Amino acid sequence: MNKYSIKNFKLVAAGLAMMGAIASCDVIDLTPANLIPDQEAFTTAARVNSAVLGVYESAQRGFYLGAVQRGYPFGAANVEQGDLRGEDMYNDQLFYEITYTGTYNPNTANNNGMWISLYRMINRANIVLENLDPALASGVLTQAQRDQYRGEMLFLRALAHHELLIHFARPYSDDPSSLGVPYRTFAINDVPKVPAGEAVGRGTVEEDYAKLLADLNEAETLLPTGTALRANKGAAIALKSRVKLHMEDWAGVIAEFDKIKGSYAVTPNPATPFRTATSSDNIFSFVNSDASNPGVNGALASMYGNPNNGARGLVKISPLIWTANFWLEEDTRRDLTSQSSAGVYTDKYTDPVTYTDPNVILRFAEVVLNASEANAQLNNLDAAVTLLNSVRSRALPASIPAHTVSGLGGKDGILTAIYNERRIEFLAEGRRWADLHRLAGAGVIPGVPAKATSRSITSIEFYTGQRTIPTDHGIPYTSHLFIWPIPLEEIQSNSTAPIQQNPGYN
Repeated sequence: MNKYSIKNFKLVAAGLAMMGAIASCDVIDLTPANLIPDQEAFTTAARVNSAVLGVYESAQRGFYLGAVQRGYPFGAANVEQGDLRGEDMYNDQLFYEITYTGTYNPNTANNNGMWISLYRMINRANIVLENLDPALASGVLTQAQRDQYRGEMLFLRALAHHELLIHFARPYSDDPSSLGVPYRTFAINDVPKVPAGEAVGRGTVEEDYAKLLADLNEAETLLPTGTALRANKGAAIALKSRVKLHMEDWAGVIAEFDKIKGSYAVTPNPATPFRTATSSDNIFSFVNSDASNPGVNGALASMYGNPNNGARGLVKISPLIWTANFWLEEDTRRDLTSQSSAGVYTDKYTDPVTYTDPNVILRFAEVVLNASEANAQLNNLDAAVTLLNSVRSRALPASIPAHTVSGLGGKDGILTAIYNERRIEFLAEGRRWADLHRLAGAGVIPGVPAKATSRSITSIEFYTGQRTIPTDHGIPYTSHLFIWPIPLEEIQSNSTAPIQQNPGYN
């Protein structure tokens, strides 16, 4: 199926139980299996667990141009889209050229693939949610199983809707009353449900954020502590920290940090979160395996890795961040890179053969820097700098002084240092766009900064100061291109209540 509308949900869900219900009960082994009919999918505890894992599978490698797996919505494509909408990673080939140059339209595949795969994932989560209580009532599930599964689905539903909001809606930090996205809370798995699904309008950004928090608050009460390879209580709290940062709910950000600050820790070695899923910094990751991954065209190590190490190397670190004066030469996070004659590549992802590198979605380092920023905004400057240093100083030798309030020049200097620290810490993790989105909405920056001009960075000399870096592709916040268009087919296929296109797109 290569077309999308809410009507097509019935092709995905009706008669399927869980679209991509999968056989293995081991969350690390996300291996696809035969589809299970609706009437049978929730009749045993093992099948319910498979249906739940099917939602993870749809998140890890969803829709792109009908069937091609390229890591939408939370595999490699999630990272690549998040990075290439910003200026710190450089697109070296055609794969994400439209994203990098900002030349997308309502028909382009990259942004449409994200929309389609996110809503498919949401619908699959909703199918599970609607079947959990009947499974509990019939004795198929225990109360503890029902609660965990419900918590997982609410977490994943919130995660997907927030991703939609940062790509397709104006930021909360600008105008909470602006157009949001349809927040879907019921399953579309039969033809009679289609009109009701079509009638779910965009609402406002504020209404969507309220629903996000409602899902996450409930998820927090239901989820156990546990592995980063499956949604857990810490993940719900960490995602709330992220959401509240976008809402500029500074006190709320700090409150979420306080809940988990003793349960996780930033790792002394910046590489550790990418080498083991059980590190103290890992809160939640989507897993890949040699049997279940986005393939060569969507794998992080393949796309981002150094060609000298067997990767395709389609995306490299931009010389703009590499030569930035705030990224000190002594910083050990520079060791998570390697060079070729054409430039500098990230080494956060290391398996360009079987593509098993997980996509790390939530790290404690992010929660720490969220809390640092929130404290700075509330003029708790000493606390803000202490938190900032807990991330920064662990990557620097003792000879480099830690930041101080006076050394940074007060609140504005502290905030700038936090923003820069996020650029270094989360480089090649897809987090740059989310920061640009909220900071532009808040008036901190004027929009997408100028990027290194496409096809211009051809030599390592651009990273050593031997050549001037040409720049282009900046997008003012006032431009309609700052946010993505709603897919045209989503609008045209909705016969009940077509949703409104983002202004500026035909």
